[in-house]
Amino acid sequence: MRRYGKDADEDDIRSRPGRRGSRPRTRIRPKHEDAAEAMILTVDRGRMTCLVDGGTKDERLVTAMKARELGRKGVVVGDIVNLVGDLSGAPDTLARIVRVEERTSVLRRTADDDDPYERIVVANAEQLAIVTALANPEPRPRLIDRCLVAAYDAGMEPLLVLTKSDLAPADELLESYAALGIDYVVTRHDELATAGAEAVREYLRGKTTVFIGHSGVGKTTLVNALVPDQQRSTGHVNAVTGRGRHTTVSALALRLPPPPGVKPGSRKALDPGWVIDTPGFRSFGLSHIDPSRVILAFPDLEPGTEGCPRACSHDEPDCALDAWVADGHAEAARLYSLRRLLAAKEAHEGD
Repeated sequence: MRRYGKDADEDDIRSRPGRRGSRPRTRIRPKHEDAAEAMILTVDRGRMTCLVDGGTKDERLVTAMKARELGRKGVVVGDIVNLVGDLSGAPDTLARIVRVEERTSVLRRTADDDDPYERIVVANAEQLAIVTALANPEPRPRLIDRCLVAAYDAGMEPLLVLTKSDLAPADELLESYAALGIDYVVTRHDELATAGAEAVREYLRGKTTVFIGHSGVGKTTLVNALVPDQQRSTGHVNAVTGRGRHTTVSALALRLPPPPGVKPGSRKALDPGWVIDTPGFRSFGLSHIDPSRVILAFPDLEPGTEGCPRACSHDEPDCALDAWVADGHAEAARLYSLRRLLAAKEAHEGD
């Protein structure tokens, strides 16, 4: 049975929309000019916890997911993003991340030195706190060197945080890094609840600081002391292997409490600084690091590289840095430290 006559045209035919509707597809994406700015605090299985209107009386936490137009672009803790959708922060609501703002810094690592895949740890941080125990477990200087290389490559200021000074002195380890001129702070476990935590906070005020360190060094214990109202689970060190157990499974940004005596509503009260706690690691690959970017962290040595041969590793007979130091432009200890850091890119057992 024919539904239409032999002279039927398109006006006689009824089109039935499919499951996806009949709206024509287009490459023109909405601009989302009314999108709200937010900071990513944590990422958990495709859901991001975002802080909207941070530092104001209207600040709130909003759960969001990536919009399809972002494609495979990843979103990490510390990212500044733009949100649309339900921004009330009410339970069971979900917003969409439609844009990721340009990052000011990116901390990267690889699983090992043979892994070509870069993993972005955090974004937009200004300082990298390398947490190392002085005992139980023993310090691993080559691993510290690797973290320093990652910090210099990312353009971040390093901070050396030494824990458990009640078990071993810090002098010998600090002496090996004296030529780098990096800031450091030494803590004791029995003082973290009092003056110890405040001494560390003085280095973190008004900055976004990433805390990294291998398992068992007391990193999460220190973070709990710095932000008492956000307690994260802690573990212990295996007495047989001397290694810690992973207890922090995802990165999390935590706001520091305001300094004592600060007027409520003031700038220091609203922006006291952020601490980003990250999972402990047992290796820190540097296959993605370009040695030419590490030298930029040594402004007293960098001009001396102009006479170096092409693709100089800065640790070979023709390196111009030897003559630069011999002429008195920089100290020999600084050149030694640079070469030690560059050598840290080579994998060794115990790193």
